[in-house]
Amino acid sequence: MGGLSDNARGALLMMGAMAAFTVNDAFMKALSDDLPLFQALLLRGAATTLFLFVLARGTGALRLDLTAADWRLVGLRTLGEIGAAWFFITALFNMPIANVTAILQALPLTITLAGALFLREPVGWRRMTAIVVGFLGVLLIVRPGPDGFNIYALYALASVACVTLRDLATRRISRGVPSLTVALAASAGVTLFGAAGCLTGAWAPVTPAAAMQLSGAIVFVILGYICSVMVMRAGDIGFIAPFRYTSLIWALVLGLAVFGHWPDGLTLLGAAIVAGTGLFTLYRERRVRRRDTAPARAP
Repeated sequence: MGGLSDNARGALLMMGAMAAFTVNDAFMKALSDDLPLFQALLLRGAATTLFLFVLARGTGALRLDLTAADWRLVGLRTLGEIGAAWFFITALFNMPIANVTAILQALPLTITLAGALFLREPVGWRRMTAIVVGFLGVLLIVRPGPDGFNIYALYALASVACVTLRDLATRRISRGVPSLTVALAASAGVTLFGAAGCLTGAWAPVTPAAAMQLSGAIVFVILGYICSVMVMRAGDIGFIAPFRYTSLIWALVLGLAVFGHWPDGLTLLGAAIVAGTGLFTLYRERRVRRRDTAPARAP
């Protein structure tokens, strides 16, 4: 990527992260036929945590001398990560991958709304309108009614709430805390949660097919972590963030190619509305940030 601009490199890294995380999701969904959810979380989490620990130690990004306030925020963020992992993978085990991923595209909307409600961040009428329209798009995907409603859609929505909590906590963590330390804490928390869950259920034998699928999930979730950490150091995040929506394209392709699932028209319409309003929200946030940081003109 030597000849690319910082923004182009960041966009490619973001698309790479989204591709890696979505392929990981596909492997985890495939595992649902062979391994219980908690066992899958434990095995994937143990390998991921070990890798992140080695990477953090090797790069000097492992810090334990955090302030009490930062430790509380890291703990809160880890709780959000645990909830997001459990709710998301439960939904993933029971719903088409594209439908779950489409619901998650509401994240920019929920984070903007939560920032306004809890952090008192200013949100103008344009972004608030986009949030309302975006949530109407979510309703088209979830379809709360006797015909189209799937109870596991509520799990996907709960995972959105947990990720929103996680990202709000992340915003409050001091800038000096390394991203790898935060990611390691989250991965360790999810792994311990998986271990605790395994105490309540039977341990399934890991077949050769399940071992390959688990290995694929581990490799791609690690690639996703690496790309997402590198993204934070490349380019303008306002330019890069919209490329998160490429995960929906990957989910549609993998859902059809691997599982034979293709969303119906209302789900696709809802996904388009959610993605469109999310992109508009990111665009407006970038405009507002530029306006607020622009130097004042001399009189």
